[in-house]
Amino acid sequence: MKKQAKYMRQLIIIVLFIFFIPSIKAQELNCSVMVSTPGVVGTNKQIYETMQKSIFEFMNTRKWTNYSFKADERIDCSILITISDAPSGDDFVASIQVQSRRLIFNSSYNSTLLNIMDKNVKFRYIEFQPLDFSESTYSSELTSLLAYYAYMIIGLDFDSFSNSGGTVFFEKAQTIVNSAQSSIYPGWKAYEDLKNRYWLVENILNKSYAPVRKFLYAYYRTGLDVMYSNNETARNQIASALEMLQNANRDKPNSYLIQVMVSAKSDEIVNIFSQGTPMDKTKVVNIMNELDPANSSKYKKILEKN
Repeated sequence: MKKQAKYMRQLIIIVLFIFFIPSIKAQELNCSVMVSTPGVVGTNKQIYETMQKSIFEFMNTRKWTNYSFKADERIDCSILITISDAPSGDDFVASIQVQSRRLIFNSSYNSTLLNIMDKNVKFRYIEFQPLDFSESTYSSELTSLLAYYAYMIIGLDFDSFSNSGGTVFFEKAQTIVNSAQSSIYPGWKAYEDLKNRYWLVENILNKSYAPVRKFLYAYYRTGLDVMYSNNETARNQIASALEMLQNANRDKPNSYLIQVMVSAKSDEIVNIFSQGTPMDKTKVVNIMNELDPANSSKYKKILEKN
């Protein structure tokens, strides 16, 4: 009887725990991470495996927002760090490619939302040392980099669902940039380059670039998200959104932000309008040739397909 009473008490405790524990919020990011070292010789390869695992855990286990995400709502993204040099045991020279994808409504199709290559990356990493991070205090180059791109990924995702919905996350990314002004590493300062982390978030929060964010919302919510029900309507809306981006580019030519937007969408635009009407094809090819003249041969494929 004593054993039965003990068992019943344990069962009651477990039931109470299940019912009264606060609901656990899923993390926002579903981020794959790869650390590649094609040109590095003479270093301990184990450190790169540890680095990859640490970055994976940092991106995927940290809560980046106060929102509750279901497991299937997590933002698919990836980070590829290519180490080109390791001048000392703890110092690394690298490039980082960051991609994020957005699931289109009522489909299994993932649209590329961000595809950016950050070539000017240097950081220090000490194996097995925890990756500490504070939004308002610069303490680590690596964690500042990762957090910056985490907030940019989340901000763009929110912008695609709600007009300027990602502002709060872009502001967090800007806070990281401001804190990193004391960094000895490149990529954070306005005077270093017109295409770096500083200018990307500056552009996206600058009211002069508001049409670019409106483009992003229109492209997804009135375009791709209705593709399942009416392809022709969706194409027309996407073409109208591209006109918004074209006008923004005329006001702010050679903007880094606009170049990032076009880079993420170029292949998708070719696929979408290859099936469009002759009028839509011509219109979009002209827009894309103006936005992305270096890849004009890519956009010719739109006209070649029936």
